Amino acid sequence: MIFCKNAKKRLPRLQKDQWEKRVAEPETVMKKLKPGMNIFIGTGVAEPRTLVKTLMNSDAPNLKDLALVQLFSFGDAISLDAFHNQKFRLKTFFPGWVASEAIHLGQVDLIPSRFVRIPRLIASRHIPIDAVFIQVTPPNDDGYCSLGVSIDTARQAMEKAELIVGEINEKIPMTFGDTMVSISEFDLLVKSNENPIYFKRWPLDTVFEKIAENVASVIEDGTCLAFSIGPLFDAMARHLVNKRDLGIHSAIFTDAVMDLIKSGAVTNRKKGNWRGKSVTSYAIGTPELLKWLDRNPLVEFQGIDKVYDPMEISRNPSFVIALPARKVDLTGHIALHAGKANIATSPAEATDFFNGAEMSPGGATIVALPARNLKQSPNILISVENYQNQFPLKESVDMIITEYGVAYLKGRTVRERAQAIIDIAHPDDRKTLIEQARKQNIIYQDQIFLPESAHLYPSEIATCHTFKNSREVRFRAIRPSDEEEMRKLFYRFSDESVYYRFFSPIQVMPHTQMQSYVNIDYSQTLSIVGLVDEPSPGHIIAEARYVKDIKRPYAEAAFIVDESFQGLGIATWLYNMLIKLAKERGIRGLTASVLSSNRKMLKVFEKGGYPVKAELNEGVYELTIPFTDLQSNNN
Repeated sequence: MIFCKNAKKRLPRLQKDQWEKRVAEPETVMKKLKPGMNIFIGTGVAEPRTLVKTLMNSDAPNLKDLALVQLFSFGDAISLDAFHNQKFRLKTFFPGWVASEAIHLGQVDLIPSRFVRIPRLIASRHIPIDAVFIQVTPPNDDGYCSLGVSIDTARQAMEKAELIVGEINEKIPMTFGDTMVSISEFDLLVKSNENPIYFKRWPLDTVFEKIAENVASVIEDGTCLAFSIGPLFDAMARHLVNKRDLGIHSAIFTDAVMDLIKSGAVTNRKKGNWRGKSVTSYAIGTPELLKWLDRNPLVEFQGIDKVYDPMEISRNPSFVIALPARKVDLTGHIALHAGKANIATSPAEATDFFNGAEMSPGGATIVALPARNLKQSPNILISVENYQNQFPLKESVDMIITEYGVAYLKGRTVRERAQAIIDIAHPDDRKTLIEQARKQNIIYQDQIFLPESAHLYPSEIATCHTFKNSREVRFRAIRPSDEEEMRKLFYRFSDESVYYRFFSPIQVMPHTQMQSYVNIDYSQTLSIVGLVDEPSPGHIIAEARYVKDIKRPYAEAAFIVDESFQGLGIATWLYNMLIKLAKERGIRGLTASVLSSNRKMLKVFEKGGYPVKAELNEGVYELTIPFTDLQSNNN
């Protein structure tokens, strides 16, 4: 037996006839263990199941008071029942999945730590490692194995352990990056008689499909992304396939990421490090994924000291992290999933990626969740203080996204944040949230809320268009949380523009007036706003609206465009959009009042494609635009 304390004492490359002498039965490995040892176990798909199951099932007298150290406990090989007799103790850094209940019962030890610090804790022996069980590929002709699909912190553990055992599994892919280890690094080898742990794809979920669509709407070409496992990320990949030059820097690599790369949306050309490569530490998924990863030069596996390093992450421009959450409150506090619902995201894991996104030029942080859970209880609350597994960096959250839209939080006051979050809550929960927020003085005491409009918000009209000078503008229906942006738009207008829009020299637009303007009955009024510079958080630069006539099937229309954006064709675009939406809602024509001196707005109506009937009355043109006239002329 060859015992080597560190890599410098390892034997040189071994030929096949030499390393095969190190192949032993799992029971032989068990005899080398001593009571009180700390044993490092590979994570996820790389869990050495043959060795671990032998350890769990053995009654050997020397296997007592052992500590198993594993970063993520995803597998079924480590039986939590074995912890009842104090034969083993599991130490983990991740509070979710199979370990969650045992942690709560005091049977498993959770080590709180930022993930980027774990390799240093092992290298410095703050967490001592005596033995290492890891899964590897069969060695190649040069005597090198691959660590496969879990780089983890295996290298630091191997450097400190007295006993290093490799479980050779022919179903593990040979991967590139910091994955190759000489067969001489191992004291003993065991041939696996188990399949790797496979993870099925997540089934389609209509709610998460809509959430993912909303997430994709704020992700631009060239963005670098982090993925994890769960329904949000599987759905996200499907909604990102039409993006260009995406990058991947992700702790976990899944089938969804594979699909995204195969679609051509991922090129990694815009990344600041490992350009041209998708970087990860773990791969978790189906046999199809593992086969695709085998000798795939597009994917780079690195240790968690690099993948979780905020500085490494920040070198990628426009890095975006999406974090699935369990609950959020109106101030932006986050409660993450707990127990088995917590698939692969913990506060410690998320913190490193959030810090990296904050330092990344153009980076963004997203929290995503359904507005209600499976029991139809609200996920957006007045407070989450009574929920466990809270994420501490509420100030770092740029956006909260549900199936009902995007709440932009960056740079907003607590009141503005609360109103934006209420706008994306379930429509039936918004009235209660408004009442609770009033009581706690989070929002204005006189805040208007129209319950009937909560269900009528026309989210389907959202679109975007690129105008002259490549200026992209996003359009959507107005929301109550747009009050502050609409006030800013008003105060940017010249006296002339204000007079053209409101027919009076208005000097101020206080809360009482503006909140009435942005809280509308969507059954009678439609208001479309145009925004630029999303997602940070976007500035309203234009608005168009119509109000139905109660006496006939017509609606009165009005437009306004920020003076800095006039001449790009935005007003004409809004007019055509308004006509289309009005016709879809059974309106047979528009009316408008335009001052005779407002030649720009008159031209917008003239170029709209429908005949305009105009009557001049005391310096004001009263316009009528019937939709039916054009249809009859075309016939």
